[in-house]
Amino acid sequence: MMYMHDVTSSRCACTALRKATRALTRHYDENLAPFGLSIAQFAVLRHIARGQPIALSVLAEQLAMDRTTLYRALRPIETNGWITTESAPRGHVRLARLTDAGAEVMHAAEPAWEGSQAAIQASLGHDGWTRLHDAAADVLAMVREARS
Repeated sequence: MMYMHDVTSSRCACTALRKATRALTRHYDENLAPFGLSIAQFAVLRHIARGQPIALSVLAEQLAMDRTTLYRALRPIETNGWITTESAPRGHVRLARLTDAGAEVMHAAEPAWEGSQAAIQASLGHDGWTRLHDAAADVLAMVREARS
């Protein structure tokens, strides 16, 4: 019984990226754990801080998340008192804002995040780091284009 003819053509891009993403997530999560944050939560806080108040639909788009996944991710962040969500003055739009406690935990965790970044950059080198970002951007653009 033959399962595969050509190993290179049968590699799954999704599996390869998910494996790499899980490993990177563990790396960041271990460094952010002393602050009670995961890398997913840290990313959400940073995006909110950059655009606050920010519509949840815009935040979901920026993070390449569907709204249901974003709402699940926001729940513990809001429970910890790091963000608030509220209805916009007009319409059905929900807005997120960073609280003072959220800004404090985010800023306290930044050196740990920077340490994670530096370790990955050192491991990949400048060219590898650039290729990683370019490939990730290309994949994201391809998927977004296919959905529109």
